Amino acid sequence: MDQVYKNILVPVDGSKEAKLALEKAVAVAKRNNAHIDLLNVLDTRAVTYNYAGMSDGSITYQLVNESKEYLSKLVDHLRSTDSFTNVDIHIRLGNPKTVIAYDFPKDHQVDLVMMGASGLSAMQRAVMGSVTSFVNRNAVVDVLVVRTSVQNEQISEEESK
Repeated sequence: MDQVYKNILVPVDGSKEAKLALEKAVAVAKRNNAHIDLLNVLDTRAVTYNYAGMSDGSITYQLVNESKEYLSKLVDHLRSTDSFTNVDIHIRLGNPKTVIAYDFPKDHQVDLVMMGASGLSAMQRAVMGSVTSFVNRNAVVDVLVVRTSVQNEQISEEESK
């Protein structure tokens, strides 16, 4: 029996890897007639560290607005290029690892997380640890880690014919 996914979570952080994951998630969603939840998690630890002493809330407000703008652009792109409209955007504050692995999937009946291999630089991974590695090991649902583009997949399929 084939596995059918109905609610796909795609966490995005502005990286090229996250964009690849979104491209593949749209392809999977179209095949499964599934819904995509596009999520940007604002890491409150990074906000506290980077903006120490500026705790009046304006920094968080600005980051949330920037996140809304980023997510809206992604959705507009999906609608115009892929004709895909079964998508909602979400912004959460907190630790990206736990929000993606536990909290969001439980709150939204997610049955698949599709995410890029890594959106962090080598130095950031060394300091903070890879979100993708954590989610892959600890998520309460299936996780698909995307490393290639949809175009690469199509080229490989054509070469094998």
